[in-house]
Amino acid sequence: MSNPQRAELPVIEPEAVPCCPPLTSAELSEADSVKMAAMFKALADPVRLRLFSKVASHTGSEACVCDIQDVGVSQPTVSHHLKKLREAGLLTSERRGTWVYYRVAPGVLAGLAALLTAAG
Repeated sequence: MSNPQRAELPVIEPEAVPCCPPLTSAELSEADSVKMAAMFKALADPVRLRLFSKVASHTGSEACVCDIQDVGVSQPTVSHHLKKLREAGLLTSERRGTWVYYRVAPGVLAGLAALLTAAG
């Protein structure tokens, strides 16, 4: 049975909309601080940061778990870390057959950058 090639669609990054106002513009609300802490906590683990980087830098802006699991931990541990990144809103995933493909959630990189940029 042949596997038809999927046409790669261009990735259109939505305009950066940070979850919260830039840190230098106003004090964070309790809700915003909880949301941001979850994202930073997810990225604070070296394995998760490497996995996030592998997905973000992968050709085509998406990566199969089979292509990114070589981070020095077992496959179940990789799955655990990817789940934490999804729960924090940093990654999205899609199952295709037996494999799961990951993408950086739309606007996440631009949103984090906007949050950490000085208000001007």
